[in-house]
Amino acid sequence: MWWSIEVFDGAFPATLWQDAHGRFLVEAALTRRGRNWWWHRHDWGVVFEVEFDDEDVWEGFRRLPAVQAALDAAPDPIGGLLIYPGRGGSSGRVSPRATSPTSGAGAAALSIPPEDIFPEPAPDPRSSSVDVAGF
Repeated sequence: MWWSIEVFDGAFPATLWQDAHGRFLVEAALTRRGRNWWWHRHDWGVVFEVEFDDEDVWEGFRRLPAVQAALDAAPDPIGGLLIYPGRGGSSGRVSPRATSPTSGAGAAALSIPPEDIFPEPAPDPRSSSVDVAGF
């Protein structure tokens, strides 16, 4: 079962994060019976892919202090850290996606200004032209 940890560039490049914590992540994976592991560098960050026999072994790996410290030290730990099952950002599609045809010219219709729909307000039916103050 493959798991991926994607780290995006943030306050500093993710490659510096990999240089600082990569060795500890690999060692932690190997001591927790990790079967395979891969690092992938991209222009947006890095991906660490690791394979374990089952989810329980993965959870044990995630609870290790070295792994927790590495994840906490990510360049952007809130918006720039993704952890999920499966292969990561390195596993693209075998063939490119087919584009769906665009109807018409592909442009959106212009909105109609409200004054063209309702040029003047409707009169209030409760009001009359008779002055009620004179009775």
